[in-house]
Amino acid sequence: MAGKSWPSIVAAIGAGCIAIGVTMFADSRLAGWQLDLTAEHLYTLSPGTVAILRGLKEPVTLRLFYSRDLGARIPAYGAYADQVRQMLREYARIARGKLHLRFYDPAPFSDTEDRAMGYGLTGVPVDQAGRLVYFGLAGSNLLDNQRRIAFFRADRQRFLEYDLTRLIYELSNPKRPVVGILSSLPLNGDPRVMMQTNGTSAAGQPYAVMQMLRQANTLRMVPSNTTAIDPAIRVLLIADPPKLSQATLYAVDQYVMHGGRLMVMVDPYSEAAAATPVPQGGAGDGQPPPATSSNLAPLLAAWGIHYHHRTVVGDLDGAWEVRAPGGMDQAGNGGAVPYPPWFDIRGAGIDRNDPATATLHRVTLAAAGYLSPEKPVAGTPEPPKFTPLLTSSAASGMVPLASVRNPDPAAILAAFHPDGRARVIAARIRGVLHSAFAGPPASDAASKIAAPSPAYRALSRGPADLVVIADSDILADRFWVHHDNFFGQQTTQPFSDNGAFVANLVGTLAGSDALMGLRTRGDTTRPFEVVERMRARAEARFRATEQRLQQHLQNTEQQLQQLRLGGTASNPAHPGATAGRDMLTPAQRSAIAAARRDIVQTREKLRAVQFALNRSIARLETGLQLFDTVLIPALLAMAALILGLARRAMRRRRSVAMEHDA
Repeated sequence: MAGKSWPSIVAAIGAGCIAIGVTMFADSRLAGWQLDLTAEHLYTLSPGTVAILRGLKEPVTLRLFYSRDLGARIPAYGAYADQVRQMLREYARIARGKLHLRFYDPAPFSDTEDRAMGYGLTGVPVDQAGRLVYFGLAGSNLLDNQRRIAFFRADRQRFLEYDLTRLIYELSNPKRPVVGILSSLPLNGDPRVMMQTNGTSAAGQPYAVMQMLRQANTLRMVPSNTTAIDPAIRVLLIADPPKLSQATLYAVDQYVMHGGRLMVMVDPYSEAAAATPVPQGGAGDGQPPPATSSNLAPLLAAWGIHYHHRTVVGDLDGAWEVRAPGGMDQAGNGGAVPYPPWFDIRGAGIDRNDPATATLHRVTLAAAGYLSPEKPVAGTPEPPKFTPLLTSSAASGMVPLASVRNPDPAAILAAFHPDGRARVIAARIRGVLHSAFAGPPASDAASKIAAPSPAYRALSRGPADLVVIADSDILADRFWVHHDNFFGQQTTQPFSDNGAFVANLVGTLAGSDALMGLRTRGDTTRPFEVVERMRARAEARFRATEQRLQQHLQNTEQQLQQLRLGGTASNPAHPGATAGRDMLTPAQRSAIAAARRDIVQTREKLRAVQFALNRSIARLETGLQLFDTVLIPALLAMAALILGLARRAMRRRRSVAMEHDA
């Protein structure tokens, strides 16, 4: 028998060696292999991210500052931090040595905390003593350029890949993108008005949004009669343009066809333009300009976008209140009425799946038009993707243009009738576009600037990216910032997110093609849907009984109260009565005692039902835990044991057969 056991021992040793060899091979050759089985592929990086990481030329260092005390107090942030670390390690693996990671736990009053503060990361207090915790990222390159994510906010968790990849892209491409601006609005201010006020008034000052754009971009003004757009311009912003010549329209068209990024802000009625006086020395000196609308219909129509500009969108949901001329309230003061053409978009009206708008809370519009995709014609190529960014509520309707030119707020409100239809005010368009021109146009006398034009393209070079907004008053300070004079210094305080909306959109357009292709990620905190359904069914079985007992308890308590009151009222002049108890008849006392017993019994039944409900839910949770932690491993172990016994029995039969043959 001892001799027969040697083959089994040798086989066991051989199996162990094979297992060790497979493990070593997997560690050395398959360490980077991953299998993402999540429903939304939460742990699969986008091709754009992989392309940026593989294309790194110089090393980039990322420093993650995370306070473990934050995860201890708020477990959701602990899970979020694990996701960030895991994604950063995956980034480093793909970057092949070009991405260096550093992890820090900034304890209070430590050098590490000072370092986090030095990088500009945000500390958040977690207790009444003001103890700060950190959860941010600081990045740097060889030129000591720095970028940071001050704090990983929970509401941007779906955009984690976008935020990380954009930070790395900006560090690997530190040159600020050039943003060209073509506009009829005085975005850079009006020097004449500034001289008159000596700079002590907000009138004539540059638009506040320009300062936000300059923080991350190099701005270049583009003349309205240009015949070519410099290809060095990464994003072209056209805001409330004047009437453009065919040569200028062709230049914009070909800029997009050759891969340029475009952001268009047109307006059926520009409140900002209406409030801007005509320069001195011209016709209509000191008066508002005669034309306060803008349109790029030839281009937009060719690109599959229908711009509705003959009326103005009004919305009662979020409408501003303005003073109505001649209106009086009950106190005799001038009355304020809702003015539908000026309204705020909040909540569901803001796209939460776009990184530029996901964290915005309020965007203010004034006398806006709306957009819709053109219906595709049979036999034509697939139209570009039309993604709404800002949408009015169902309480919106249309207001005639004539009404807003000379507004009477009370009359507009009285005539306004919402039609229950939501309208798209801003949209992102991505896809292959067709040129609006069959070829270069003939020379135009209105275009006086000569510039070399690129070769004509009939189709865009790859998927084009543009944003179209049917309102240019988003830029106007009066609709999103308050100006204050603090000891002669002008300060601004935003009350709406218009500036962030414009700056974010320009930022997403200024990124690389890889950044434009990044997707939003699903939420890692996914509920157990099957468990929730089972829990709901368990509750439904008990809630009906609980409600019946609650109603019976309430009726009994009311009956008891009526018995007490009824006894006193029925014997108001009982001889010698000195207390309410002495006024009750024996029958009433018996009924009260029965009611009290009924109340006690009902409450016991109610507690029993609630206990049964909690016990049922607890059993469900315990069963699932046992299923996950015990049953599945036990089944696997049993399957392995059965397989092992079967193989052992087979070897015995073979051994017996060999001995029989011998």
